[in-house]
Amino acid sequence: MTTAKTATRPPLDGVLEAAIYVDDLDAAVAFYGGVLGLETVLRHDPRHVFFRCGSTIVLAFDAKLSREPSHNPDLPVPPHGATGAGHICFATDSAALEHWVQHFKAQGIAPEADFHWPNGARSVYLRDPAGNSVELAERRLWEGAA
Repeated sequence: MTTAKTATRPPLDGVLEAAIYVDDLDAAVAFYGGVLGLETVLRHDPRHVFFRCGSTIVLAFDAKLSREPSHNPDLPVPPHGATGAGHICFATDSAALEHWVQHFKAQGIAPEADFHWPNGARSVYLRDPAGNSVELAERRLWEGAA
């Protein structure tokens, strides 16, 4: 039997999409588009809205509707979802992260946490309108990780 450790497999290039689950698409657009400045690339009411962040697409799905099977036979996406708050982390550099903190304060958004990891990288956490944990972290957060 071949195991994951010994199997020859093709490489993966990175994360193409990251999903979060929300209860209000308009609130998601206001936060991810308005506050974070992500470009909206697709909106399909009332099921989802997708945003671009660099080369990754952030998928914001209606938490209830995404649990239902697709009604489009050409796009048979399986039902999916999560219970409770999700988490997403956006990468930035040290100088920009401080600007983000000031931007959030100007928007009336208080960070939930703001600290440095053992390797010195800083992370700032806040909540989106659906209660998801949104982290902005210095790119170097995972440098040197085993």
